[in-house]
Amino acid sequence: MSRLYIGNLAHDTTEADLRSAFAQYGDVTSVKVMADRRGRPKGFGYVQMADNEAARRAIEELRGVQINGRTMDIVPEEGKRGGNFRPGGRRR
Repeated sequence: MSRLYIGNLAHDTTEADLRSAFAQYGDVTSVKVMADRRGRPKGFGYVQMADNEAARRAIEELRGVQINGRTMDIVPEEGKRGGNFRPGGRRR
């Protein structure tokens, strides 16, 4: 299985929108759009695909594609690093 980080999502993007976009490239096993404690979308989420080849095809085909007016950033989760954030959400 391959988990993908999906960033730069419009705040009205739903899990169904992501599932629909990715399902044309292979079996989508799970989708999660992240929200804060009040239920407001954070602008990113995760899609898990059944196999690595399907995930690779989805990344290639969906790079630069817009959903709800915003161009998605798609990165394999293993390629996404913590960057400049520390535990507790504070920047370094």
